[in-house]
Amino acid sequence: MMQPDLFADERRTLPLGPDAALLGGFATESAEALISHIQHITASSPFRHMETRSGKRMSVAMSNCGSLGWVSDRSGYRYDALDPLTGNPWPHMPRLFRELAEHAARSIGFHNFTPEACLINQYRPGARLSLHQDMDEQDRTAPIVSVSLGLPATFLWGGHHRACRPKRYSLIHGDVVVWGGASRMIFHGIDVLKEGKHPLTEDVRFNLTFRKVR
Repeated sequence: MMQPDLFADERRTLPLGPDAALLGGFATESAEALISHIQHITASSPFRHMETRSGKRMSVAMSNCGSLGWVSDRSGYRYDALDPLTGNPWPHMPRLFRELAEHAARSIGFHNFTPEACLINQYRPGARLSLHQDMDEQDRTAPIVSVSLGLPATFLWGGHHRACRPKRYSLIHGDVVVWGGASRMIFHGIDVLKEGKHPLTEDVRFNLTFRKVR
């Protein structure tokens, strides 16, 4: 059973909208263990820069763990049980990952969330993620749980239309963002990552994004 103090809120919870919040410092105390798991997972399924449908190379390097993994290439965006780079199933999702995601979701009212996929994103200075909606999941009300580790980043939180001007929120090491329900299809992204150094990740930001697919 998860220890009650394993995931500690060191900064205040900031509501972003209905069914959405930034949980400041929620994963700080478990961050070193999370990073260790990332290193183990990506030794089996290495980071890679996927392509968009148009053949553009993504600036963010990615891997996955769990029963399904998100992949992108010229044939489109989808979930797959196998890593196309290795031909093997994606690495098992560590218990710590799953418990963190479930606990974060419960903290804002999503009590039945069990993630099937965890996208592991590696940002280096200059990388960014443009405004987008997560549309490849069958369940579009279940929450997205996003964990920030390493270098700080600027989170872009828009509206239900791409043209909506996004608000900007600072994300630091250990912060978690959760959104679902009425906010599930909000456009969101990450601004260009700035140069920096972090004692645990050096010049890297890791992002864990947990999703219920089916």
